[in-house]
Amino acid sequence: MRSPGDKPLLVRLTHAVNALAILVLVMSGLQVFNAHPALYWGQKSTFDTPWLQMGMIEAADRAYGVTQIGSVRLDTTGLFGVSGAAGEPRGFPAWATLPSYRDLASGRRWHFFFAWVLVLNGAVYLTANAATGRGRRFFPARDELTPGHLAREIADHARLRFAPGLNTLQKLSYLGMVLAVLPLMVATGLTMSPGMNAAWPWLVELFGGRQSARSIHFICASLVVAFVLVHLAMVAAVAIRGRKGAQP
Repeated sequence: MRSPGDKPLLVRLTHAVNALAILVLVMSGLQVFNAHPALYWGQKSTFDTPWLQMGMIEAADRAYGVTQIGSVRLDTTGLFGVSGAAGEPRGFPAWATLPSYRDLASGRRWHFFFAWVLVLNGAVYLTANAATGRGRRFFPARDELTPGHLAREIADHARLRFAPGLNTLQKLSYLGMVLAVLPLMVATGLTMSPGMNAAWPWLVELFGGRQSARSIHFICASLVVAFVLVHLAMVAAVAIRGRKGAQP
């Protein structure tokens, strides 16, 4: 795995912009989600058939936060459904949203602006990689896709053993993000825009309705967050192993 100092300046700058954009998008997206903390499949919110819902149950002594995924109901008091000392009913807590107070209009403005920042910055990154030929290194060779090779890499990852350069699992995860998850997230975000609905009504039909698009958008955003967290964890693991290996 290459160190950050080995990367060209443009790559480091676009990575930094991506990190900022994703952070703002996630926090502002949670503000938008809190306006109606439930997800559905189909065209409309039926309110009685969500596949994910964060809510509050009031009892005599206190309020309980409840998160329901399908038929599974979890007590998430203090985090999801109810947060803060006063037991405020919120999907996600105040520290995770932008702005921290309830303001759907501001959350949308932050979200839409940084969505374009992410798209334009990604276009610069992809263009630069294509022009310099660096993009070829993200495509695995045929022999890297054999079950035996993939099994060895999974075993090496479990032992925190990393060879120099990009391994096959990294290549596949990057390609999955760039070619599938991020485009799908952008497309479903456009599907939820009334203006885009008027211009491209086929988008709503493509994703099976606005509520289905909202659910897919939320799932893709969760995958992006998971990708970033795993990426940071791997960078930290490589750095720690590097320092240990440098000790006499």
